[in-house]
Amino acid sequence: MSTKPPASVPSSVRIAPAEDVDQDALCALYDAVGWSTYTHEPTQLLAAIRGSDFLVTAVEGDLLIGLARAISDDSSIAYVQDILVRPTHQGQGVGRLLLTAVLDRYKHVRQKVLLTDDRPEQLQFYASMGFKNTRDLTKTPLNAFVIIEGASLG
Repeated sequence: MSTKPPASVPSSVRIAPAEDVDQDALCALYDAVGWSTYTHEPTQLLAAIRGSDFLVTAVEGDLLIGLARAISDDSSIAYVQDILVRPTHQGQGVGRLLLTAVLDRYKHVRQKVLLTDDRPEQLQFYASMGFKNTRDLTKTPLNAFVIIEGASLG
């Protein structure tokens, strides 16, 4: 599904589906990318990971360097909830391989959806992976709506 070949992922990096992940390694990864809001409640974060329908991790040695996860009915929709890669490993194609694993897992599913920040590098990355920003749709206009408990969305 990728339209751009992956960068040179080090051969020491293993990318594979996972059933579970160590809580400390998980929190360290989320903290490394600045998603510390999730790590304030580590048991809740771990429950979210365990509640995912699909989890794929990137590991180098014993270090969790990335993960992607999805929630899906495995028929009509797959929601990519998280994709994150340690800053020290970004730009090497790890994120592209993680997301490709998710997209391959759900290639039979009609809709793949994700929400992301408005940073240009993220918008460019997802566009390079075949996603369309709903702001740009003219032939089939769509809107996305969210409720995020505890956040001011003004």
